[in-house]
Amino acid sequence: MKYAPIQNYINGQFVNASGDKSMEVISPLDGTLLSTVPMSTAKDLSDAVAAAKKAFPAWSKTPIKERVQVFFRYKYLLEKHLKELSELVSEENGKTYGEATAEVEKSIELTEFACSLPQLVTGEVLEVSRGVECRTEHVALGVVASIVPFNFPSMVPNWTIPNAIALGNCMIMKPSEKVPLSTGRLAELLKEAGLPDGVFNIVHGDVDIVNAICDHPDIEAVSFVGSTKVAKIVYQRATSNYKRCLSLGGAKNHLMVLPDAIPGMTAQNVAASMSGCAGQRCMAASAMVGVGDVDHIIEKICDEARKIIPGENLGAVINKESQQRIEKYITEAESQGAKILVDGRGSKVAGKENGTYVGPTVIDYVTPDMSVAKEEIFGPVISIMRVKTVDEALAIENANPYGNAASVFTQNGGMARYIIDKASAGMIGVNVGVPVPREPFSFGGWNDSKFGVGDLTGKSSIEFWTKLKKSTTKWNAEAGVNWMS
Repeated sequence: MKYAPIQNYINGQFVNASGDKSMEVISPLDGTLLSTVPMSTAKDLSDAVAAAKKAFPAWSKTPIKERVQVFFRYKYLLEKHLKELSELVSEENGKTYGEATAEVEKSIELTEFACSLPQLVTGEVLEVSRGVECRTEHVALGVVASIVPFNFPSMVPNWTIPNAIALGNCMIMKPSEKVPLSTGRLAELLKEAGLPDGVFNIVHGDVDIVNAICDHPDIEAVSFVGSTKVAKIVYQRATSNYKRCLSLGGAKNHLMVLPDAIPGMTAQNVAASMSGCAGQRCMAASAMVGVGDVDHIIEKICDEARKIIPGENLGAVINKESQQRIEKYITEAESQGAKILVDGRGSKVAGKENGTYVGPTVIDYVTPDMSVAKEEIFGPVISIMRVKTVDEALAIENANPYGNAASVFTQNGGMARYIIDKASAGMIGVNVGVPVPREPFSFGGWNDSKFGVGDLTGKSSIEFWTKLKKSTTKWNAEAGVNWMS
């Protein structure tokens, strides 16, 4: 085992979980046993919540301009340890080193945004009647929880850590049991940056801890990122316990390619979108709808896909179960009459035979009723459907229950605007394969890709992580009695 057994992080210290159950943490790159992660109990969660609750009064009363100083230092430490953090992400998640570096760099950008929060939460003041003033203030919620997935061990935790904590909350984080290493290192950097003990805590575990988070009476808000199936359960359970909840689910993002699209640029974007992070991201292109004659573009997409080599510029999928599930989707599509133009099944990397790799896969002549067209595959696979008109393409996009993202590739501005207006998705790209908004714009989808109000990142996150206090003040007696008296 390469690393010591994982511990929880409570009140500024790494501590053993109270139970004796654990899971192995295996590197998807080569099958190396990295560590073991504890399956914590409800007692462990209660200990973390108690520490967070104790830290909250002092932290929330600290002026926000002082709170963000911690994140200025944290940002510096993320930059200082970029190589180390990137290697850790790659090792436990299976990303290429370049992809892992990009993920940590995004974490830095997210932290940078949090440092700007004092300029964004100034509140409002107005004399609403003669001698009477109304004021609004953003007030921290208390103890909050963040449940994060395996596919971005650094970035998604940093979707919530900087903003929620800079706004005055204290946090419990539940990382994916598949990738527990990065979060622990982030905790160390936060402490080094000057974050007081108890403000940030980590409790490892599985579904039992997720349920305990949703049920705990002292947790005010829960954020979740993961599959739609679990997102629905978390949202229902948390809100039934009168917590605010924002639960982000899965996706089936459609790229609509029109005949006038620039072939080379389109092909590069489509290939990068379907294969980046081994397709294990909710913004990946997993379905393409070709409108009219796009054979020349599909040919170039295949050329680009063949340049993507497992173990070189394509990382591993998270585990063997995922590998088998993805390959099953491909085989099923083939049996249903789809044509496999580029086949990534059976991929092996020399010297890493125990790694879990799936090569880039392009499937043509897919029909909307096939499972590869409807379900989230979460691998480096793109399914191509063919239609004659843009409205047919939009009908396929809008019939899908998800609503995370959609893109169109065209040189026709009017047509692009038409698709932006008509597509039922929260994030739209024009000639962009991965339409992720950059800060200060927020990340969030529609429909079955999100449950709850608002977004987790950018300006929209302020409303989720705070509550508004409104005060009405009157000092001058000479203003007399009025309707507000």
